[in-house]
Amino acid sequence: MDYPIIEHKKTIKEGFIGQRMTVLPPNIKRKISNNPLVKNFYLTAIGHYPKALNHDRERKSGCSQYILIYCVDGGGSIFVKDQQYELSPNTYFIIPKNVPHRYFSSETNPWTIYWVHFTGAISEKIYERYSGTELPVLRAIPYDENRIKIFEQIYSILEHSFNDKEMEAANFNLLHFISSFIYHKEGHPEVYNTDSISSSITFMKQHIHETLGIEQLAKQQHVSVSHYSRSFKQKTGLSPINYFNQLKIQKSCQYLYFTDRSIKQIALDLGFEDQYYFSRLFKNVIGISPAIYKKQHKK
Repeated sequence: MDYPIIEHKKTIKEGFIGQRMTVLPPNIKRKISNNPLVKNFYLTAIGHYPKALNHDRERKSGCSQYILIYCVDGGGSIFVKDQQYELSPNTYFIIPKNVPHRYFSSETNPWTIYWVHFTGAISEKIYERYSGTELPVLRAIPYDENRIKIFEQIYSILEHSFNDKEMEAANFNLLHFISSFIYHKEGHPEVYNTDSISSSITFMKQHIHETLGIEQLAKQQHVSVSHYSRSFKQKTGLSPINYFNQLKIQKSCQYLYFTDRSIKQIALDLGFEDQYYFSRLFKNVIGISPAIYKKQHKK
């Protein structure tokens, strides 16, 4: 496959000011591939290229590992399967294995990228979680300093040693690093859950000490009671009131554990005027009475 020729004054694969790159030797890769703790998902190379002017890499036969490229500054292009993808700050892309590709940095605004090659028995499933389609996709992601810290920790470990425990630690962190991209939405539901039911649950948590009826909850979402109840149960498996009560019981566990409040006071604080109804509800949800829970778990 012939990709477009870009007029560069100079094109280079690697060799940039400030670059960092580690490629595992073949004997280390063989050891990892036989290590039952990490053989299912492990890296073979990792690097950081700041302001990588004239960076240009083409693999006409593809690569036997998946390649994640994460852009934090500048820009560049990736060509895969006759498709062009333009990376910009806070975007990432995973190049599928064994697929011809080419990628290069912008001439006018060269990219700063973090990259890693990874493979292993579950790498294909991880890739499928990222892509979700037959074609790879360019994804945007909010910048997270913790993600960079994980990368730095991996790199530091590899600089220190290729011994078994160090490689295990590095690859445990690798899964955390890759997951911070692919599962970012699932890991941060408060950012992405903007539908009406998620909004209603947030409202419940903000009014956990109040007594709210189904009419008030539906009105807060500007929908009918029947529509609200049906939609809520479809998403959560519970009726709105049952869900709200479970939130209250979860909160009561915190009060029983961390405070000296009486069970009667906790019930009142959470909107239950009947202490005995509260106790019955608590036992239905937790499996034991609040008195026994307090005795077992109180510090």
